[in-house]
Amino acid sequence: MKIASAPCSYGVHGHSTIDLPPAELLTAMAAAGYTGSELGPPGFFGTPEETARVFADNGLTVVAAYVPLHLSLSDEAMAADLAGMRHTLEELRASGNPDARAVLADEGDDALRADPWRAPGERGLDRAGWQRAAERIAAACEVVRSYGVTPTFHPHYATYVEQAQEIDTLLELTDVGLCLDSGHFALGGAEPAEYAAKYADRINHVHVKDVRHAVVAEAKAAGNTDLEDWWSQVSCPLGEGDVALTGFLAALAAGGYDGWLVIEQDRAAVTPQTWDETAAHQLHNREWLSRAL
Repeated sequence: MKIASAPCSYGVHGHSTIDLPPAELLTAMAAAGYTGSELGPPGFFGTPEETARVFADNGLTVVAAYVPLHLSLSDEAMAADLAGMRHTLEELRASGNPDARAVLADEGDDALRADPWRAPGERGLDRAGWQRAAERIAAACEVVRSYGVTPTFHPHYATYVEQAQEIDTLLELTDVGLCLDSGHFALGGAEPAEYAAKYADRINHVHVKDVRHAVVAEAKAAGNTDLEDWWSQVSCPLGEGDVALTGFLAALAAGGYDGWLVIEQDRAAVTPQTWDETAAHQLHNREWLSRAL
């Protein structure tokens, strides 16, 4: 298994920016011993050609890129998602990695962002909503494959594909590969090792993430529904949270997974003042995972 990093481990999310040249993230990843990384938001490292060049200059493989989809919103919103996805696919195609992944994920909606706490089976998609979601995922996968890229789907906290039953439904209704993120699965109530064994034949991408359930519990107790306010505190250095990562990694190996392991530690945007701590955490994460393997 090969170990990669991701810009979110340096606080790059969605359309966010950082107070440092983006290429410095790749230089730091290479110095910490990583051999690959996911991409940031579209255009974060420049044009598709510039992106391929800066990755190659740092000896890093472009592993994957995140693609948000609004599975529950209007056809117009979904059309905009598919149009925006094409820039990301150009970057992945230009990278020259034939095994790169387009990591599809639901984006939820305003109702979930305003109230992210859901009990199992509560406020999920109805039958028509699931059928529409499956059709949209199939359409997205068709576009992804037309670029010579492999799609995978990432169940994600505070979306409509979050909980164990929702992951099961997704995989029943589609043929898309599964991106198993140990942190998001744990937060959604899907035990990572169990799902690594259950869907060994569907897993084609992996995010290794550790999380602290207490941060979520405290936000819920305080009625703080602003994920942007506390999300960067949920993820933590590997081995310091509540995810049973050793069992998860063992289950992946037993199931025959031999792809990239992408370490993600979602953080607030890195600054010159927090750079040393951030870089130290990412070195720790790579060394921790290397030892665990």
